[in-house]
Amino acid sequence: MNARIRQLRQIWQARAPRERLAIMVLASAIALLLYLWLLQSAGSARRQLASSLASLQAQSGRLDRDAAELQRLRALPPAAPAQGDLRSLVQAQAGAAGLSRALQRIDGTDANQLQVVFGAVAFSDWLAWVATLQAQHVRLDSCRIEALSTPGLVSVTATLIRVRPQ
Repeated sequence: MNARIRQLRQIWQARAPRERLAIMVLASAIALLLYLWLLQSAGSARRQLASSLASLQAQSGRLDRDAAELQRLRALPPAAPAQGDLRSLVQAQAGAAGLSRALQRIDGTDANQLQVVFGAVAFSDWLAWVATLQAQHVRLDSCRIEALSTPGLVSVTATLIRVRPQ
């Protein structure tokens, strides 16, 4: 290592004073250009990070609000099951979902079990209706779904039961 340093000193000393000055000026210019390029890159990265920071802070706020809402909902007591007539509940929910026209038949096997038959009903509407019933503690026990010739329409025969929450 010392030998290399001595060799570099000898090369430097062998240069004329004017050459040494030119080398120092060029080295300083290269160092200055490198420093300016690094400053420009850092500034660009900083602006990019600042813009992403705002969106990440907004996302964090939404997640915090969602977490607080989830804790609030978990603290609530479970919804009481509907105590009324299951047939009335199913008919009311079908009416609220706009499925009354497609509902062809409701047969009650007992107080907590029904069989429903739909003619031509939009599959997505039927799924949303079943999800609404599940919120009322009415579950789908069995189901037969047949696609109709019109895209998106199905005929459905389903058995619904009322369950008691644990």
